[in-house]
Amino acid sequence: MSKTIIVAGFGPGISSSVAERFGSEGYTVALVARNAERLAAGVKALAAKNIKAHAFPTDLSKVADVRALVGKVREALGPIDALHWNAYGSGAGDLTTAPDNELESVFDVAIHSLVAAVQSALPDLRERKGAVLITNGGFGNLDPGVDAYVVQSNAAGLSLANAAKNKLTGVLSAKLKGDGVYVGQVIVTGLVKGTAWDQGNATIDPKDIAAKFFELQSKRSDITATI
Repeated sequence: MSKTIIVAGFGPGISSSVAERFGSEGYTVALVARNAERLAAGVKALAAKNIKAHAFPTDLSKVADVRALVGKVREALGPIDALHWNAYGSGAGDLTTAPDNELESVFDVAIHSLVAAVQSALPDLRERKGAVLITNGGFGNLDPGVDAYVVQSNAAGLSLANAAKNKLTGVLSAKLKGDGVYVGQVIVTGLVKGTAWDQGNATIDPKDIAAKFFELQSKRSDITATI
């Protein structure tokens, strides 16, 4: 029986490796991001590795578009077995000066649209005992050293979104575990090779993160892994 995974927030690094890992395990991959050219290149790269992938250009900050996306994927590729949420917003870096719309946008991507995607995919996820896999970051950890670094990095909005995703992971897991739906996250606490944050000093291999996601949804014993 074929399986389908939605990779939302597709780009270089983590999501590319997740698409490749799950695709190598027989999943058909729905690549989602705003940039159509990036998606087309991703489909081509995966096809070269005998992985079936399809592009679905979507603005993941718009909840209505996300709900429509899930329907489009289902219609084109069949029932959804897994949702990987790799999208994030980087606005509202300084909470003392950030405009309202920037902070709203951060949570639209990290929380509102993620919940909308889960709700829309839930009938399939329940029926097929599927998985919701969330990329998270260490900026959300409650620690004075981390908070000082967040301020230094002008990443306050991202840190709040990370903290909210941490709680969301736990709440969704508690709600859906009885339905056989796995919800888990990988918290990344360093720079990942090949991402926009990598200035040549990144140390984390995105393939290791993808492998951890696959392990989490296979074993279903833990809801959080930290790399």
